[in-house]
Amino acid sequence: MSTASTPGVVRDTVDGPVKTGPSGPAPTTSGTRTAYPLYVAGKLGGAVVSLLAVLVTSFFLFRIIPGDPVKAMTHGVPTSAEQLATLRKQFGLDLPLWQQFTDYCGRALTGDLGTSYQFHAPVGELIAAKLPATLLLTGVAVVIYSALGLWLGTRSAWRNGSLSDRLNTGVALTLWSVPSFWLGLLLIIVFSVGIGPIPGMFPTGGMESGDTSGFGYVLDVAHHMVLPVATLVAVGYAQTLLVMRSSLLDEMGGDYLTTARAKGLRDDLVRRRHAVPNALLPTVTMVFINLGHVAAGSILVETVFSWPGLGGLFYQALSVPDLPLVQGLFVVFAGAMILMNLLADLLYPLLDPRVGR
Repeated sequence: MSTASTPGVVRDTVDGPVKTGPSGPAPTTSGTRTAYPLYVAGKLGGAVVSLLAVLVTSFFLFRIIPGDPVKAMTHGVPTSAEQLATLRKQFGLDLPLWQQFTDYCGRALTGDLGTSYQFHAPVGELIAAKLPATLLLTGVAVVIYSALGLWLGTRSAWRNGSLSDRLNTGVALTLWSVPSFWLGLLLIIVFSVGIGPIPGMFPTGGMESGDTSGFGYVLDVAHHMVLPVATLVAVGYAQTLLVMRSSLLDEMGGDYLTTARAKGLRDDLVRRRHAVPNALLPTVTMVFINLGHVAAGSILVETVFSWPGLGGLFYQALSVPDLPLVQGLFVVFAGAMILMNLLADLLYPLLDPRVGR
């Protein structure tokens, strides 16, 4: 038998006294302890399901690309029907589609992504050889435009309606709508070829000149990185700025900010200690998605600047089509995005304890 309960008192139940408050029973410590592990388990399960879906999609998606890989590889070379049949058997293209699929999934789950048709080398080795160049280019770009976008987005939202806010937002919207390959070509024309009084100052493409070593090699690579990094930063920072600005504007009318100001805190402290941390959740997702793009690189930008990374390799594989290489790259790109989204989900409860409870 229990007594009538009122907010803020202790009521007796058959299980013992339970503390209550204005909103009902207070949360128990045991419930809090079990909530986060269950949250993590759910996110891990979702990531595994997503990765399996990527494996299935990567196989069937590129099978609908028009073209015969064997004929594309022997283009311009006199080849008999018997030789074409031999090549198809060598690559396993003569097997039924369901058998090709099961073989592909079985190898992929053990880490074997197959052998490239055109390079005659394991797909994993080709990806590992090109990955450092992509990580260098897109990694530097992501760090720069994430920091720049967060800083400018915070300032624009806090000074909403000011001249600087309108200018930053207008530039960001313009750059966000510009295709990255078009911007890259424009930068090549202006700063590599030269136009009017502007001389050509940077290489048109590639990662190095090939005749340097030591510290000179580092400077040479940095010189080649300027235009592709500038292209990625120009497009990437705009998206981060707009997301951060929108998130912070949603927090601007919060009562907790009014309370913080009433306590006498300076406006700068109110922004840094209270408003920005609460506005970070959507931006954290954006930053982690950008980190996922580090592995994927930017296919169009790498192609425009002839950067020897995964983006250029994907373009080469797609032109054949080199099915094992295209599928392997697709799995790596999608896997990186799934991993970064998983890390963002696991970080959410640390930024906002309400998530995952």
